[in-house]
Amino acid sequence: MAVRILLVDDHQVLREGLRSLLEQQPEMEVVGEAGDGMTALRLVREHAPDVVIMDVNMEGMDGIDATRMISRELPDTKVLALSMFLRKTFVTEMFKSGAAGYLLKDNAFSEIVEAIRTVRTGERYVCGKVAALLVDEYVQDGHGVASGARLTKRELEVVRMLADGKTSKEIALITETSVKTVDACRRRVMHKLGLGSLAELVKYAIREGLTTVDC
Repeated sequence: MAVRILLVDDHQVLREGLRSLLEQQPEMEVVGEAGDGMTALRLVREHAPDVVIMDVNMEGMDGIDATRMISRELPDTKVLALSMFLRKTFVTEMFKSGAAGYLLKDNAFSEIVEAIRTVRTGERYVCGKVAALLVDEYVQDGHGVASGARLTKRELEVVRMLADGKTSKEIALITETSVKTVDACRRRVMHKLGLGSLAELVKYAIREGLTTVDC
């Protein structure tokens, strides 16, 4: 069954371009478009999409308030923020409101597709720049990982590449494995470390000096 997607952005050209690209994906279907939060909320109630790609900063009801209401009324609908703003306030407020992921509009389309697939399965997704932005707050909060965790050489290699912003497909090519193998490795590492999201995994990699990301 196709992943049913609602596009929410106040720029029509962006919506039309993203729709055109998404409709080329055989397992994805765009069920509607909205240019503001109120219209998005109405369409979500009408279509109950699997994923909402949500702009953050819009006139009227913004993406944060719309996400909060969607998460409250239709918890099975996953909201994926797609914003031009790399600001900690926007990122944290979107996640507090119930968003399942956060991407920037300068990310490649392939990463948007990967993010949609990821949040659809119930996992969270952030791009590398967003994860790096959250590092300071993470360290200040004193969050840590499960004690006694031991990662293999291959697991450490995958963590490093994920933290550097590589996709599962890119890692699979580099390690000469499959995407499924890479994803399984990522889930295994997160379980070992007691982490609940890719963002936390990236923060761990930066704290442990496993990545070239400059925080």
